[in-house]
Amino acid sequence: MTDTASPKKRVDVAAAVITQPNGSVLLGQRAPGTFYPGYWEFPGGKVEPGEDPRAALIRELDEELGITVDTCWPWLIREHDYEHANVRLHFFEVPEWTGDINDHVHAALAWEHPERFSVAPMLPANGPILKALRLPHEMGITDAAHMGVDAQLEALDRALARGLKLVQIRDSSLDTRPRERLAHSIVQRCHAAGALALVNGDADLARRTDAHGLHLPARQLMACGTRPDFEWVGASCHTRAELEHCAKLGLDYAVLGHVNATPSHPSSPSLGWAGFTPLTQWLPMPVFAIGGVSLEHMSAARAAGAHGVAGIRGSWA
Repeated sequence: MTDTASPKKRVDVAAAVITQPNGSVLLGQRAPGTFYPGYWEFPGGKVEPGEDPRAALIRELDEELGITVDTCWPWLIREHDYEHANVRLHFFEVPEWTGDINDHVHAALAWEHPERFSVAPMLPANGPILKALRLPHEMGITDAAHMGVDAQLEALDRALARGLKLVQIRDSSLDTRPRERLAHSIVQRCHAAGALALVNGDADLARRTDAHGLHLPARQLMACGTRPDFEWVGASCHTRAELEHCAKLGLDYAVLGHVNATPSHPSSPSLGWAGFTPLTQWLPMPVFAIGGVSLEHMSAARAAGAHGVAGIRGSWA
């Protein structure tokens, strides 16, 4: 007689990334008598049968913390195999709520900034999203080939001064030496401002300039069998297959578009937010919206499931 192990049960959990304007997020320490006592996690709880994850999150935050959710944005979905179950976590960002936080289930609460977490250990399923929390919500994409190098650098200085923290160095149409000089100047400015700089499509240039990472055009993405060896790696995507390949490689983000009509693609069909949302569902990494979007569209982008917005023109206006 052959013994067969019982399949693990699947548990859906809604988890809240409750944020403050300074970027800090709320964590709770699991109480004694629960799985992984003493570990830290994002507040939330089990999705009941027939319950929508967003509704579950709103219910759980009322029960656990005594707060009413005012704004709730879908973010990431990650899966983790625990000894007792396969857990699928639906992460939502909660930037606005009503009421005073009074914890009813955790041993302790702590506000922690993603750049300098001081509590440990993190619950295994929650740990991988800590890096995603460090990813800014706006990506500026350089356009020196059209703006002119001096104008681009001046616009970059203005954007960094107002708080831009993520720059993709594109400008692949420039000749090799001008592009390298431009990339060096941009990376130096980003380092000084505490911003991330990623080079589009040229790993050697990214290394020579000490950029923070590499951004892959879709054609390079689909040719990759393994993740490039950089701290930060993302890619441009236009299809669900490309997004899923990003996830398979373990990339840090994707950029999807175009969402709205743009001057560079006036006759190409756009996704619209209604087309953007289904393409980005059930993904484990953040996805930026691109194409006719700017900071003015941030709320619409977040409501549609985007991590933020990326722009070739919007960031430099």
